[in-house]
Order: sequence, then C-alpha cells, then structure tokens
Amino acid sequence: MSVEKSNHPAVTIVIPAKNEAENIRPLINEIKAAMEGQFDYELIYVDDGSTDQTFEILKAVRDEGFKKLTVIRHQQSVGQSFSVLNGVRHGKGDWVVVLDADGQNDPADIPGMLKAIQTAYAQDPMNVGIIGHRVNRRDDWVKRLSSKLANGFRNWMLKDGIPDVGCGLKAVRRDWYIRLPAFNHMHRYVPTLVQSLGGKMLVHPVNHRPRMAGTSNYGVWNRLWVGLVDVFGVRWLQMRAKRIVIQEILNDE
Repeated sequence: MSVEKSNHPAVTIVIPAKNEAENIRPLINEIKAAMEGQFDYELIYVDDGSTDQTFEILKAVRDEGFKKLTVIRHQQSVGQSFSVLNGVRHGKGDWVVVLDADGQNDPADIPGMLKAIQTAYAQDPMNVGIIGHRVNRRDDWVKRLSSKLANGFRNWMLKDGIPDVGCGLKAVRRDWYIRLPAFNHMHRYVPTLVQSLGGKMLVHPVNHRPRMAGTSNYGVWNRLWVGLVDVFGVRWLQMRAKRIVIQEILNDE
C-alpha cells in the first residue's frame, strides 16, 4: 500500500488495535477534531492480528483520502507493547503520542498534553515525556480492582512516582522511546524505563470514558499476574541502568 505523508510531522500518534472495528471511525474523527490546526501530525494504526473488520475499515478510511493515516498490519498478534513499538519505529514525528483503540482515552486531551511537555522540554531537555492521570476512572469494578492490586505492588517495588501508570495516553520524545528496552508488556512501564535512562516524565490529568464498543482483552487474572511477574524484571533493569551524561562533543561540523 503506497503512503503519502509529510517529510517530518511534529507528532506521530500511534494506536495499537486488535478487533476494534466499531471504534475506528469515531476515534479517528475525534483525533482529527482535536489535532487539526493545532499540530502537524501523522496517525499510525497498528492492526495486531485482528480477526474482525479492523483492517478493512482502516483501509477504507485511508482510501477515502485521509492521507495522514498509515496502516500497519500484523499477520498474527504480537501484543500491545510490540505493536506500539512497531508504530513508533515507522513514525517520523519528534514526539510520539500513544493511546488505546477502545475510545476510553479522550483525544481532546492530546493538544494540552503536548503543549505542556514541549514547554517543559524547552526549559529542561530531560523532560522527555508525559503520561495521563485518569482522575475519574470509568471502568467496571473488576478492572479497577485488578489495576489497583497490580499498581499497588508495582509502586511499592519501583517507586517511580507515577500515580496512574496504566493510563494508555502518553507522549514521549520518539528518540527516547526507541531507546527503551523492548519486551512484552513494556508499554506498562514506559515512565519507569524513561526514568532509568535519566529522563523525566510529567503527569497530566486527563478525561476517561467508558469503552465505545466491543470488549476488553484484559481481566483480573492477566492484569494481576502480568504485573507481579514483569515488575521484577523492570526492577532488575532499574538497578542495572546507566545514565550517560555528555559534557561536551567536539567535531568538525
């Protein structure tokens, strides 16, 4: 599929999607409304082995003339973390915005988050990311309970100061994101991994909404189990990470 895009958009928005056919058009329309006239951007959808009409709908949106859209299709599912990472690697923007495909993240929050982090970055180049804080969660009690248990243990172990690491809406410098260690479920630990490399992550209050349509692939068991297992690996990375501070570079350019 041939793709036309600007050479260097300011922002790359990456959305990993698996069986989210009903949510694609409404979410894209909201992204257009939020971003047009605010930032030069590209939108990358990563279809992670969907078995519904996700790819067909994305292709139709692309064929209808939305040239800012790039569609990447995985033959089989590789998970949310590697889907996001694949989208980031194909992006051209200086900043990467990641959000979930289910419509619970509100695209109207993106411009405010980008302005906040770009201002902070201009003041201190180590301010390289920002993550949403869902002050009023709109999930059912099962999801809230599983997240509370997993996040409580994670916060006790990692102590990264992030109140809502499970929020899917975040913005990070692309050059930093691609430096992060790649492993399954790493998307849940982006703030911790950024901090381990010497970067800083801001926190920004965001809106949270009920899922637009469809069903979630996550429940109490996999959220809690994944959180308990992965946190030990992330703690290991924290303890062994090295922060390289460049004092000066001399060259002939």
